[in-house]
Amino acid sequence: MTALVATLIAVLLPMSAGAADAVPLPRDEQWYTGSLISPSGPQFKAGVLGLEPYLTYNQAVDYLGSHGASAPMESGQRTISNSTMIKYGLTDHVSIQLFPAISYGWKRHDGNSSGLKFGDLPVDFLWRFLDPDPKRYIPVLSLFVGMLMPTGDYTNLGRSQDGIGNGAYVFRTALVEQSTYQLPHDYTLRLRMWGTFRRAVSSAQLANLTSYGTTKGFVGRGRPGMSGQTGFSLEFGFNQRLVLAVDMVRDWANGARVWGYDGKGRRIDRISASSGDWMVAPALEYSWSPRFGVVAGASAFFAGHNTSLNVAPQIAVNMMF
Repeated sequence: MTALVATLIAVLLPMSAGAADAVPLPRDEQWYTGSLISPSGPQFKAGVLGLEPYLTYNQAVDYLGSHGASAPMESGQRTISNSTMIKYGLTDHVSIQLFPAISYGWKRHDGNSSGLKFGDLPVDFLWRFLDPDPKRYIPVLSLFVGMLMPTGDYTNLGRSQDGIGNGAYVFRTALVEQSTYQLPHDYTLRLRMWGTFRRAVSSAQLANLTSYGTTKGFVGRGRPGMSGQTGFSLEFGFNQRLVLAVDMVRDWANGARVWGYDGKGRRIDRISASSGDWMVAPALEYSWSPRFGVVAGASAFFAGHNTSLNVAPQIAVNMMF
């Protein structure tokens, strides 16, 4: 897996990171932090600030070819990243969300990052356009609209592991549904379903060694392909504080296009192969109050094509002020 793909995993998963609930919970109801992958809606009240720092270790353990057949990897990509969701309620139904991330990567036979690297920055606006009414089985519906800002290194790299950005502005949008069900014996079950779509609205100026796989002497441009994600999560409350969560996710991505001239003056215009994967992410949530909790678990790819099978243990602390 290239440094660019590893970067996109680090950047795109956080858009789908669990966070504070979209509606307030009385102290005698179930407390949630949110699952590892599923997106949450806007803050339930204007002026509420949510912070959720994540620590993630990502390792590629295998590779799935164009037909989904598994092949062993002798030197898989490894990345440690710290990302922090920052979400602020602008109104009772609209919030702004930022997800800055820093990472450090290394790979056998391909060196390591020259230091901690700041990735591309997602900035999203969240709008809850339908409030819940459990008695009438009406769920929460929220819309995400935002942009991935090209703040990560991507061109004229000193090392291939330094390429953690794509150099293009990428439009992002998502639709999220959330519903909660009361089960027998006072257990609760929360369901989230979502779909996301991403498309680059600009291209990146490239030179020499870049995150698009070009080498010394190359001059041209690059553009990431369209991508998206669909998934659902289930959160089962054992008691008010402890929740078992699991996400099931499908990712897809069209290949990136690169065009220009290599170091020998030859014309290059290529589109890399499309890719896709299936991922599962079990986790445990523990909250010691309606506003503070921790979630820990791991995400793992188990099927797909033209992609690495990755395992990513992670832990996050959810805080609301």
